[in-house]
Amino acid sequence: MPSLKDVKTKIGGVKKTSQITKAMNMVAAAKLRGAQSRMEKFRPYAEKFHAAMGNLSSGMDQAQFPLMEVREVKAVELLVVTSDRGLCGSFNSNILKMAERTMRQLESEGKKVSLVCIGKKARNYFRKTGKVRQTHIDLMGTFQMFNARAIAQDIAANFLAGGADEVQVIYGRFHSVAMQRPDRKTMLPVKPVDEAGPAAAADYIYEPSPAEIMEVLLPLYLNVMVYHAMLEVSASEHAARMTAMDNATRACKDIITNLTLIYNKARQSGITSELMDIVGGAEALKG
Repeated sequence: MPSLKDVKTKIGGVKKTSQITKAMNMVAAAKLRGAQSRMEKFRPYAEKFHAAMGNLSSGMDQAQFPLMEVREVKAVELLVVTSDRGLCGSFNSNILKMAERTMRQLESEGKKVSLVCIGKKARNYFRKTGKVRQTHIDLMGTFQMFNARAIAQDIAANFLAGGADEVQVIYGRFHSVAMQRPDRKTMLPVKPVDEAGPAAAADYIYEPSPAEIMEVLLPLYLNVMVYHAMLEVSASEHAARMTAMDNATRACKDIITNLTLIYNKARQSGITSELMDIVGGAEALKG
């Protein structure tokens, strides 16, 4: 049985760990409110933008716009969006697993794969593969639209230069505080959205011409897609960390309870041993 000092030291260490995890849970909950608010305010804009692009692009000549050019897919670029920090459960690992599966599937089809990583977790995971073209780290806590614009412009430039025939984004989508799942979407080439619903089939009068509008909206559409993915990952990260830290705090309490039982048993055993010695000594004096 471990000594009383060892058990007491372990209890003290676990209590300190519990204080840290509880504090991290509270910080994550506070950050989640802001990140979730930003994401929920941006979602309707992103959805309406998506519907408008579907309506516009359905009547466009794809050869007229380079970002809509459909080519034989020989090279695919994956934009993988994760957090910069860990301690958020399996959130990042689920995104990385989807990216890994996608990469292996594309390579099995004979396609060349390159990666653009947002977040340290994605950079660290794929850096040894030799397939990372660009990395963007230390952004997820403070990113703004101009960060997404710079990333989108780089991806578009690589697509236009022939470095990739297709671009997909893989990120963590926020469903609720308790559930965040990895998602994958095609960024380039920009395709007409057939699933946009009745609104897409409606006839609109555009001023100026649809071609002029598309010329402006296509690059902006990529900015919106990248920024939306980053917002989703930001909110998901804080929600996952809040849940993970709550589970860790509960686990610490269970460990403290078990260690306290061991401590009490060891103390009782020590008291019993001392009493036996006293009784034995008293009996010896009587003899």
